[in-house]
Order: sequence, then structure tokens, then C-alpha cells
Amino acid sequence: MFLKCLQVGIMLSNCYILWDENSKKAVVIDPGGNAKDILNTISKEKLAVDLILLTHGHADHIAGLEEVRLFTGARVAIHEKDASMLQNPEQNLSAFMGSSISFSPAEIELKGDDKFSVGSLALDIIHTPGHTPGSISIKVDNIIFTGDTLFAGSIGRSDFPGGSFNQLISSIKEKLLVQDESSVIYPGHGVKSTIKQEKATNPFLR
Repeated sequence: MFLKCLQVGIMLSNCYILWDENSKKAVVIDPGGNAKDILNTISKEKLAVDLILLTHGHADHIAGLEEVRLFTGARVAIHEKDASMLQNPEQNLSAFMGSSISFSPAEIELKGDDKFSVGSLALDIIHTPGHTPGSISIKVDNIIFTGDTLFAGSIGRSDFPGGSFNQLISSIKEKLLVQDESSVIYPGHGVKSTIKQEKATNPFLR
């Protein structure tokens, strides 16, 4: 598997592009802005994007969605509990960020135990609510893309509409920290970490 991270948008969200090196079939996770940069990477690597996965429905993770979807023809997947956020600028928070944006509905509404195969990539969806009701994490081999649920040394906010601190902590402890300690986490903002590191040092999880 090849993996590239692009920091996009005004909030410097992490957009991840991962692909099977043989078939060039690819997945884009959270196209949160700077669509031109995302598309340049797709073109440069000659990728065939099959799936766009959204870890949740906030604007800083979806702002570049329509351009990427139009260019690639890929299916869009978001958890069913965040699906309405794509059409609602107040729910996706863009209405409060100076530029109301809305998108076409996703082709796929996730349940939280979904599995996808893209080329040789096997992706497992883990429902990790708390930051939003439909927040997900995505496990691929020994890597977990945690969106805005778990960061290196921190956790996601739970004070937005639909957020829940107790639910967030439960998601992290019951669904993420139980993963293999060597698992590498790639969060929605900031640098990567490991489950072992977060267990040992994350001050919000003690």
C-alpha cells in the first residue's frame, strides 16, 4: 500500500490518499479543501479512485468533495448518522465559517461495521461517535485513520452540535485502544502516533 497525506483547507485537515501499488486503485479520505492539490496527486500517480470516505461531516473534512467526486467519478461514503450534514450548511458548520456549502447526497451510507475492498486494500469501518454522531475510524492493515476522534496527545472536540464527551471517550477506549498496540493512527489533524503511545501518554485518556 502507498499512502500520501496532504494538509488541506484553512484548518489544515489531513486528507489521505491510499492506493494499491499494482492496480493503482485508490481511496481518498476526507478531501477537506485544496481540491487542486488532491487532483494533482491523483493525476501524477495515475490513480483510479474508487471510493471517497468521509470520517465525519464537518466542513473542514469535506470542502473539496464535489470537485474530487466529479473528477474521479468515485462513490462517496459517510456514516448514516452524519449523512444529512452534506446537504445542511449549519450541520456541517460551514454556515459559521463564512461560506455555506452543501453537497449531493453520498452514494453509500455506512452502518459502522462495513468492509470494502479496493484493489488489494481491505478497509474496515469502525463507528466511533462522540465528535459527531456518525464519526468513523478506518482500519487498513496496521493503520487506523481516526478522523477527529483521536489525535496524537489529544482527543476530538465534543462541544459541537451532536457531540458527546462521554460517547467520545467510550469510542476511544472501547473501539480504538483495544486495537493492537503497534497500530499506527493517522488523525484528521496533526501528526501520526500509535495506540501504544496514546495509551501511555495521552492526558485525556488517563
